[in-house]
Amino acid sequence: MDELRNAVAVDTLASKPAATPAWQQFLSQAETRTAADLDQRFASLQRQIRDNGVTYNVYADEDGPQRPWSLDLFPLLIEPQRWAQIEAGVLQRTRLLEQVLADVYGPQQLLKRGLLPPALIQGHPGYLRSMHGVTPVGGVRLHIAAYDLAHGPDGNWWVVGQRCQAPSGLGYLLENRMAVSGQFPQALEALRVQHLASTYAALMASLKSRSPAGEDAHLALLTPGPYNETYFEHAYLARYLGLSLVEGGDLMVRDDNLYLKTLKGLVPVHGLLKRVDDDYLDPLELRADSTLGVPGLLQAIRAGRVLVANAPGTAFLESPALLGFLPGVAEHLLGQSLSLPALPTWWCGERSAMEAALPQLQDCVIKPSYPASGLRNGFDAVLGRSLSARQRDEWAGRILRQGEEHTLQAYLPLSQMPTWQAGRSGAQPGAGILPRSVMLRVFVVSDPVHGWRVLPGGMARVASAAADVASMQLGGSSADVWALAHDVPDSAAQSSLGAAALLAQRKRPVTSRAAENLYWLGRYTERTEHLIRLARLTLECLHGEEQSSAPLTAWLGQMAVVNTLVLPGVPAPAQARRVFERSLIDSLGSSTGATSVGYNLRALKMAGSAVRERLSQEHWRVMVRAEEELTRSCAAQTLDGDDPAQAALAALQTLKHCGEHMAAITGAQTDRMTRDDGWRLLSIGRQIERLGFVAQTLHGALQTESVHTVAGFEALLDLFDSSITFRAHYERSRDIASLVDLLVLNGDNPRSLACVAQTLRGRLNKLANGSSEALSPLAQQVPEPSAWRLAELCEQPDQGRLSGAVPALLALLEHCQASARRVSEEISATYFTHASDSKHSVGTP
Repeated sequence: MDELRNAVAVDTLASKPAATPAWQQFLSQAETRTAADLDQRFASLQRQIRDNGVTYNVYADEDGPQRPWSLDLFPLLIEPQRWAQIEAGVLQRTRLLEQVLADVYGPQQLLKRGLLPPALIQGHPGYLRSMHGVTPVGGVRLHIAAYDLAHGPDGNWWVVGQRCQAPSGLGYLLENRMAVSGQFPQALEALRVQHLASTYAALMASLKSRSPAGEDAHLALLTPGPYNETYFEHAYLARYLGLSLVEGGDLMVRDDNLYLKTLKGLVPVHGLLKRVDDDYLDPLELRADSTLGVPGLLQAIRAGRVLVANAPGTAFLESPALLGFLPGVAEHLLGQSLSLPALPTWWCGERSAMEAALPQLQDCVIKPSYPASGLRNGFDAVLGRSLSARQRDEWAGRILRQGEEHTLQAYLPLSQMPTWQAGRSGAQPGAGILPRSVMLRVFVVSDPVHGWRVLPGGMARVASAAADVASMQLGGSSADVWALAHDVPDSAAQSSLGAAALLAQRKRPVTSRAAENLYWLGRYTERTEHLIRLARLTLECLHGEEQSSAPLTAWLGQMAVVNTLVLPGVPAPAQARRVFERSLIDSLGSSTGATSVGYNLRALKMAGSAVRERLSQEHWRVMVRAEEELTRSCAAQTLDGDDPAQAALAALQTLKHCGEHMAAITGAQTDRMTRDDGWRLLSIGRQIERLGFVAQTLHGALQTESVHTVAGFEALLDLFDSSITFRAHYERSRDIASLVDLLVLNGDNPRSLACVAQTLRGRLNKLANGSSEALSPLAQQVPEPSAWRLAELCEQPDQGRLSGAVPALLALLEHCQASARRVSEEISATYFTHASDSKHSVGTP
């Protein structure tokens, strides 16, 4: 403690960038001459983060669980000599932890010799007795380790904690690097910042070489799902590394082998990069209520059929209490002292340690020795100096009663780094640069040649203003970390991972879960487009210069109700025109009640978020913008007053912009996605939605007779984006036969029933049979357009009216609607339901 107090007394240079050569060079190379320029760069950085959809889910956030990732403009600079010390220290600690795991799950000499307390290790919920005596395939348990480091005012780094179960940050720091380096590219090169890609390539090579299938291994990333706080990172890493992104329900164990459920059947999985906590991994042997894991997974691991990184059972290493015992363990196992020290730490489960630490409670941080569980009530870390004398006495009494539950760690005021706060540039020179407390997380990953290697950089967590703790959960931010080198970094490995990941993505199977989300992504895309067109057409007719005809008004009102553009019970436009219009406008951005444009845009975005690893950045970015802009525009309309004309004009403008975004989304789906089975299901979803909507709309127009009016005829063409085509083919003719020819029979019109049905039949057949020419049973359920005849559907009209052939056309439209519903149900039953997979094998029968 005396050593720490002396360190705190030394003034830090971290908040004085001009005092370090690295910061002088950074500012000179940044080409920044004014504070306004930094404001612009900061705004550009935040816009990039928002556009890329980088999020961090905060469960306690009152504004909703998902918020944009927070990133500072300036990087944390670490000079070569300091980085070499960090690198050597964390490598040594990783080798030590791997040996600790081998002993604890093997001969347990450390427990027998008293170097580690059995009560601390075996009493920790992260210690898994079912893994004792098990040597994982490849012989390595710790493939990824993360260390949280604090920089003391004296310039030394101290270990505050270690993350070994499923460390987060590897994806976020990549996004940080790309975002910040884009703002300061010349500084990145001039400072010789070490590259990151070769470390990720080494990790992938290590996982493959140690897996049962070697270089031919199929690896996947196991995620808890879209509601996890770091789900963005899971999808980002899966896309970057070329891994299948899977949830527990996508996997099954059969005869001790792990399989992925795909559209083409079961595909072997040889390795998992897991982001699910250990106790949720296997409901048969661990938490029985877990829906995130895979029944039988632990048995597959014990049988050596699958590699899991990190191996289950590493979570006990994260206990802060362990830090106090590692110096002695290092002397015993390595014959060395630890070159990177940890903050002084006392486990109060030992009487002598507790008695030594309690008098210093004011200068310590009180931490839980174990995570919260069914038998333990967890608590957040508490700063002793933030407590009153009475509160400290209460905590001391609690520690005396339950010493083993508490660990005391010496408090070290965090060093600070310069950050940029936008909007202060006009105050005085340098006013935008503010010091913030910072903690560094560095990563060590397995390497097939050297055992482990340190990722050259990391992720800095920056505390919020006046905060003592650097935590993203408590409103903190992040910063890129630049590990500087003496020599120019080798960039040869930069492109190797990208090529490998691309090849892996080409071979990546389509999981049943991904297929279902892609299917609904297609349906919501098409449905949103239809609703935008229908809402725009309805508002234009209600606010046109001429009074709409009764049939047209009735048809549009009916379509708005059927497609839930308005709330249930709203009077028809013929009864209360303004009430109907107001309900339609108010419902555009609603997430409850009417399932209008906003509802479906959010559903589209949710389906897309579940398959983010399959979408390009541009594709996702447009989804995010479309939903955000609609929400913002609808909120602004609510505040603008009750002027009906002004509200309608504003709503039409909103719909116009939203339609432009949807055009970009459909373009991305058409031209930016590989034509695999996942894309086919997306396209099938769109075609099913279009088949049902076109048939429903034509049926309604015929029944209400709006099609027989000039305005109704034009409105129908406009709704199906066929006005230009109709005039080019049929000039000014407005008879029913020409309308049916274009919107029902024309195979070249993508909005016609014939084109939609033919496309749907082809996609379904390709999905079921691959290259086979034989028509699949599912495809056969879609009406065959070649059997349709214009003469049978409608005879020559008499004075613009349909003849007695109307029933044939109406019957076809009803058949198309029924076919769309039936095919949708059978797709769900065939490709998305796995009732037969509920039986899982544990062990070999």
